[in-house]
Amino acid sequence: MGRDKSRLRLGRRSLLGHARATARQLGCPVRAIRFDLVPRCGPIGGVYTALSTTRAQTALFLSNDMPFVSADLLRRLKARFKPGIKAVFVAVNELAGFPFLLSRKVLPTLERQISDERYSLQELAKALNARSLRLAPRDAQELLNVNTPADWAVARQRWRTSRRENWS
Repeated sequence: MGRDKSRLRLGRRSLLGHARATARQLGCPVRAIRFDLVPRCGPIGGVYTALSTTRAQTALFLSNDMPFVSADLLRRLKARFKPGIKAVFVAVNELAGFPFLLSRKVLPTLERQISDERYSLQELAKALNARSLRLAPRDAQELLNVNTPADWAVARQRWRTSRRENWS
């Protein structure tokens, strides 16, 4: 996108504001990771930073460029996280991704992934033998990820359409 996506405005909120608002609907405390302790390793750097610096035993990870993730989806994800489980990822077409929940117990595995320069969320999910919440294709629209100007145009159109439908 060539700029900080978290500040893009969709309606009255920034993309980061949408993620915060959704997490707060679940009563979750919210932290935004702005600088990674281990730079240049993609989302894994933020995941490592969050788990290394939190006192919580479990962390819910949202991406600030996915403004349509619903509180209902996050509730379903949390319901899959049972005692003894270390990781639960949302999966579409067998691909694990955001949002996801991780126990702090996964830090050693995460550190190995970073030291081995394996920065993929797919590899992390596999290394953790993570559980998944598989989404039906109709639910996958919640996972629209704004990475390009074309994605941003789709998000803005979807937002306008959803606002019109809610006003009717």
